[in-house]
Amino acid sequence: MPVELPSRDDLQLVRRTLEALPDVAEAEVFLIADGLGAAPAALVSSGHPQPEPLPRTAHLGGAETGVVPRCLAVMDRAAVLAIAHTLHATGLFRDGCVHGWEEVAEALGAAPRHRWIVRRWLASDETLRPPSRRELATAMRDLDVARHELGYPAAMGRFFQAALRSLPRLVRDEITLQSLLFSGGGMTTALGNYRDNLISRHLNKAAAGAVAEAARTRGRVLEIGAGVGATTDAVLAAVDDVNYLFTDVSTFFLDAARERFRHRPGMRYALLDVNAKMTPDEPPFDVVLAANVLHNARHAGRTLAAIRELLAPGGTLVLIESCVEHHLVSASMHFLMSPQADALLPGFADIRQGQDRVFLSRTEWIRQLAAAGFRDVRAEPAPGDPLAAAGQHVFTAVRGDHHPDPAPLLSKAAEALPPHLVPREIHTVDALITDRSHRP
Repeated sequence: MPVELPSRDDLQLVRRTLEALPDVAEAEVFLIADGLGAAPAALVSSGHPQPEPLPRTAHLGGAETGVVPRCLAVMDRAAVLAIAHTLHATGLFRDGCVHGWEEVAEALGAAPRHRWIVRRWLASDETLRPPSRRELATAMRDLDVARHELGYPAAMGRFFQAALRSLPRLVRDEITLQSLLFSGGGMTTALGNYRDNLISRHLNKAAAGAVAEAARTRGRVLEIGAGVGATTDAVLAAVDDVNYLFTDVSTFFLDAARERFRHRPGMRYALLDVNAKMTPDEPPFDVVLAANVLHNARHAGRTLAAIRELLAPGGTLVLIESCVEHHLVSASMHFLMSPQADALLPGFADIRQGQDRVFLSRTEWIRQLAAAGFRDVRAEPAPGDPLAAAGQHVFTAVRGDHHPDPAPLLSKAAEALPPHLVPREIHTVDALITDRSHRP
């Protein structure tokens, strides 16, 4: 039986009820996962203006990172040509006419859940010129040379090539990107993407250093969305004695981690979903680490506020996040980010709502961290660093001072609202960052 979700009018009622409470100037209400269904959640702010954060920056790489901009441009060109070849193979563009994305998606046979990717492809003028076979073949060879220069293993090269050659089948959902990334059930290719390359080594080293500095002796560390454990490896190499809770939304990754880190003392494992209520039965953590996962949060501000509440006073959040959507990502990893065909809550509920993008920009992450109640924000690499061309950044931030307890707000909301509209969680934040055109 289909689950009936709260309507837009329902969410407006919740927002108005919260904004009528003392000390609440603004509220933002949205839906989060709740068992097999969905329930309202809310951010509330007193409305006091916040100063624009001025993050500290640092350079990460040495001389060897000078090749990063050129190699990434070569790899991105191969992706652009592969996308253009896929689009022009439909035959739609031979007449020189303009075709809407729906017509193109239909001609491709694109699965409904992947049609946002087609829209992204068409948004670039670079994909509208058909490549020659020779041009495409040369670009694919150049991609593998650039891959090698960046230190990606051969398995990752095979993955890139397979993904670009399989775009028609991927967009039709005839094969999944998971089947290419975890070919044979192994993690070699995925580790090549998240650990075994020049860019990831520097990012993971910087993140591990931040964790080690914040964890100190016998620190408590929570890693969210730990996945293949690529950043975990770097952290465990940087700390001696740590109480480490490794979490992910998938039992597949938890089981693999239990085997891989079985000889490491202090490791524990648990399921945790950034899009559901995050309340592990645990004392506060000294550090929360989230590498390449928080872009999956349906509402970035809500997830950051929830993480702040998991941290001890003065605790540190360490993020690794992609902030630029390269063509190579749009032709590969974006297929991992499409909603499931039966998703109850597809799409984002924050400032990305109604846009065909996954990643927040560097500036947006800095603003989101400040709004959620973090201070002393640090962002690496600095602009101008060759590593910045990768569009990936390590953010560190410290939990801010005391925030009002949201429990009284929950109690008052429960008195004023029908039971099915009482928010499952309320977080107090310093500011709301909303797109009012989508606000219920």
